[in-house]
Amino acid sequence: MAESRLQDLKILHRECYPVRDFFIRYGKDLQLVSYNPEEDLEAAHIIDSGLHRPGLAMAGYTKVYSSTQIQVIGHTEWNYLESVGPEAREKIFENLSVFRAPMWVVTHAQVPHEELKAMCNRLHIPLFSTTLHTFEFFKMSQRILDEFFAPHAIIHGSLVDVYGVGMLYIGDSNVGKSECVLDLVESGHRMVADDVVHISHVGKSIIGRPDPLIKHHMEIRGVGILDIRSMFGIHAIRKVKKIEMIVELQPWKQDVSYERTGLNEMEECVMGVNIPKVVLPVAPGKNMTVISEVIAMNALMKMSGQNVARDFNESLMQKIKAKAKGEYTDDLLDFNPQNWSFYE
Repeated sequence: MAESRLQDLKILHRECYPVRDFFIRYGKDLQLVSYNPEEDLEAAHIIDSGLHRPGLAMAGYTKVYSSTQIQVIGHTEWNYLESVGPEAREKIFENLSVFRAPMWVVTHAQVPHEELKAMCNRLHIPLFSTTLHTFEFFKMSQRILDEFFAPHAIIHGSLVDVYGVGMLYIGDSNVGKSECVLDLVESGHRMVADDVVHISHVGKSIIGRPDPLIKHHMEIRGVGILDIRSMFGIHAIRKVKKIEMIVELQPWKQDVSYERTGLNEMEECVMGVNIPKVVLPVAPGKNMTVISEVIAMNALMKMSGQNVARDFNESLMQKIKAKAKGEYTDDLLDFNPQNWSFYE
């Protein structure tokens, strides 16, 4: 097996997300309306990727209260507060004022109660309302926070979508990664990133993105910088793609043994996720584009449950066993003699 190139990645983590940045970037998508002055937003930070519905905490049980998460008052919590009256609400938020949540959000276009407004204003905690239903707000916000707080790293390589398979090309400089990706784009596939790939561990997947500065530009030695989107159109790029195959390009070496049957499947562990890997020798005259397309199609077949190498090996072993028992018949001349157009 080839020596791993991705074992010593510098894993980075984001510690906090300023509420002001969160509101500016996603306030429109989440349909948020702020009840605070701007300075309150600047002072608050989200430090936890979770969201919490404080129903039990409002009822008085705070031993397992996730106060460091975004607090969401849905339809059920709002109606509970409405039913208990102003005095009880004042007592509820007086008890909760000893905890400091990063922000409070009231869903279903409901107006926050005055007691909640008073607590948030007193403690300078951002307070928002949204027209989204609670489930919608949870789903969208959770995805945003999972992406933001996900462990991430930077890889020197190229990422391209081939037949829907995210293929990460790695290898030494000048081995031909960019040229291979350029040829794939010219053949109708979609580039995600070239030279610098930002990856993050989201859920059980490794997600790749282009560098914010480089975006969808590519450097070809002897030519210069190319703008793939301008040259090939919007259909030739993607902003993000799950990495499902790693292709390591290596200069062809006569004394190196490369995989011939496909039975010895390799994997690369990237931030705790095992990703299938292929080591591909590069030699003059070799059509890397067609080989890349075959790798992608083979990966799709494996995803659907068909493993060509394994099936061929099983068929071969059955014939070897049959021949050892004297049951083997050569099917080289096995054809229908009545089909007189056989040679035509």
